[in-house]
Amino acid sequence: MIKEATQADALSLAELAIKLWSSHTNSELQSGFLDLISSDDAVCFIKYVGNKAVGFAQCQLRNDYVEGTDSSPVGYLEGIFIEEEYRHSGYAKELLSKCEKWAKEKHCTEFASDCEIDNIVSLKFHMAMGFDEANRIICFRKTL
Repeated sequence: MIKEATQADALSLAELAIKLWSSHTNSELQSGFLDLISSDDAVCFIKYVGNKAVGFAQCQLRNDYVEGTDSSPVGYLEGIFIEEEYRHSGYAKELLSKCEKWAKEKHCTEFASDCEIDNIVSLKFHMAMGFDEANRIICFRKTL
């Protein structure tokens, strides 16, 4: 079963998301999900097997320029995660499909995503799901 997350699901989302975004804390993630869930421009979906949450997807509308796209807004996959023992079962594809459907309902004609340049697992997932690589960039920063 996949369900759209509500405020009551913010902690479950954070517990899954910390495995994807380990540089954050559970409380930071939970707070962020509470904000996202209350926004009309974002959605989170949770995949359940029985009563256990085993994965999630977060997508949003992006109105700024999105690399490789020609329209606005663009549906954007911000994150997707499936617990390791549940991978290769089609669950990520199901979650992505829910995100794409949501974006179409929001009048998007394009859907985008990204991954770190060295994240081969994510790259393979995106390519298998029908994404086309739009560009490769290296971002820079410095302390002032």
